Amino acid sequence: MAVKGPILRIFEVEAKPESCEKLLANFKTTSADVVQNEPGNNGYFFGQCIQGDENVVMFVSVWEDLEAVKTRFGENWRESFIPDGYEELIEKCSIRHFDVGAGWHVGNFS
Repeated sequence: MAVKGPILRIFEVEAKPESCEKLLANFKTTSADVVQNEPGNNGYFFGQCIQGDENVVMFVSVWEDLEAVKTRFGENWRESFIPDGYEELIEKCSIRHFDVGAGWHVGNFS
């Protein structure tokens, strides 16, 4: 499969009980700092599940291409990047990457 990009890097988290709000606050600051102003980063957004499991949140960053992801996250780009202080808030997490080159549309999320 030829990867063209842009790439969505999706960090999905099941927050520990009573930790969801703190984790979302961290996404706004700490997680944003991890990706913004990095070469090849085209933005980020995050949110909370509204379909029954309110402890599930995700942080999605948008990258120009897979090389930009690898440059920012290094050899371990396929693994979740856990900033300091996050482990105490997380029950479990995963990282996934999606090539959205075939269906990319620039839009406004606000």
